[in-house]
Amino acid sequence: MGNREALLAGARTCLLDKGFDRTTVRDIATTAGVSMAAIGYHFGSRENLLFQALFSILDEWGDVAGRALVPADEPGTNPAEAYERMWDDLLAQARAHPKMWLVSIDLFLRAQRQPDLLPQLTEGMRQGRSGTAAILESVPETEVPEQSVRTLGMVQLALMSGVIMQVLSDPDNPVTGADVVAGLRALAKITG
Repeated sequence: MGNREALLAGARTCLLDKGFDRTTVRDIATTAGVSMAAIGYHFGSRENLLFQALFSILDEWGDVAGRALVPADEPGTNPAEAYERMWDDLLAQARAHPKMWLVSIDLFLRAQRQPDLLPQLTEGMRQGRSGTAAILESVPETEVPEQSVRTLGMVQLALMSGVIMQVLSDPDNPVTGADVVAGLRALAKITG
């Protein structure tokens, strides 16, 4: 592993352990086993390195969430059961990797104060909506209708964000896939 890769790995570790604001150049360099000057050489600044590490973590989180979203292919499983099981898997991943989720919240907050991050965040959200809709509709991402991206993908991402924030904020009150499905059924009655 070269210095650039070591620095990126070190920054990821520091972000997950300390968060953005508490991670110093010295922390990253020590964790990576390289000189502090290497950060400037390879990334220009601590912030640029940390942003690249943040997006790397988000890509990983997207992969983890995407695997949890893939419906169960067990014979006799109806779509509602598969969706409930998907939520159970997703919630288990969130509980197992809470720091990955918290880093995504940190990035969202930073992008609101640093407009130069918004284009990357916007594109990441667009890809997330599209990929989520494709998984839920069981079609290749290139074949997802834009309407599904704007509706199904958006609502599923909103549900994931909100439910996972509640799960991480109140670990003593575990949420299940059955809870999510029951809540959606109740909402469907209201919206008719």
